Amino acid sequence: MDLEQFRNLAKKNILVTGGAGFIGSNLCEALLSLNANVTCLDNFATGHKHNIAPFLSHKNFALIEGDICDLKTCQQACLNQDFVLHQAALGSVPRSINDPITSNNVNVGGFLNMLVAARDKGVKRFIYAASSSTYGDSESLPKEEDKIGKPLSPYAITKYVNELYAEIFNTTYGLNTIGLRYFNVFGRRQDPNGAYAAVIPLFVKQFMDHVSPVINGDGSYSRDFTYIDNVVQMNLLSITTENEDALNQVYNTAVGDRTTLVQLTELLKKHLSFFDEKIQEVAIIHGPNRKGDIPHSLASVEKAERLLGYKPTHAIDSGIGEAAKWYWENLKD
Repeated sequence: MDLEQFRNLAKKNILVTGGAGFIGSNLCEALLSLNANVTCLDNFATGHKHNIAPFLSHKNFALIEGDICDLKTCQQACLNQDFVLHQAALGSVPRSINDPITSNNVNVGGFLNMLVAARDKGVKRFIYAASSSTYGDSESLPKEEDKIGKPLSPYAITKYVNELYAEIFNTTYGLNTIGLRYFNVFGRRQDPNGAYAAVIPLFVKQFMDHVSPVINGDGSYSRDFTYIDNVVQMNLLSITTENEDALNQVYNTAVGDRTTLVQLTELLKKHLSFFDEKIQEVAIIHGPNRKGDIPHSLASVEKAERLLGYKPTHAIDSGIGEAAKWYWENLKD
């Protein structure tokens, strides 16, 4: 990804919450390459210290080990910050179904703490990770930002509440916000381990171990899988845009294309087989559909293109190719 257009971020003070996570650590890396001053706030509940290990000795990087559920910590982290990229959250629909209280405490209570802290400390702009789960039971395709349905999980409710709070903090307190509805983000540093691992890193690890992955349902469900570089671009555009009409909006952060789970496994096999031909022989198993899952997800990115100048750099095939190479180099024993 060409970062040249974002060189004006040099010396800006930027807080990344959840900065040791998958998306957060990629944002930290990009910002440091632009010579920004980066503060990472993370409690390592789902993030990992190894994700930020290369940054710890960087003169422009600071780590605050703390929890967004503590308002004082949020106030400390927002002190002297120009911008906030709020990525900290408890993801996963199944996790929220199993434990809705903790998901709500982190995703709603923690989010509100961060908004209050950003308001109190004079942050110029608050960009936050929203979610495609907000579209809920809406069957319209492609998904357009102003047409949502009813949420299908506690997680989806928390992410929709984030959008409502962000809007109120703009109209009531004048805090400028931008919400980015992420669509099935994947790429380097996404954790393949744990009970709530996302489908792509989980399948990659299983293929590399010659273990048959289990597809929920018949594999016809489709998603707008979005490579990490597209997400980094959207965050940087949200920080740097000078278009007043682009502020206090929510945007789909996606590619504008959809891939079925069956097609996904074929792509993973294709790219991983470059390193290990035996992966082509690994069988696929089908299991029951998962609670809270929507059948199809496809984003319209027209609004982001029009107001932010967004231009996705990676479609699914090129993204899987880069992700497969990263996993092979970093996970293989």
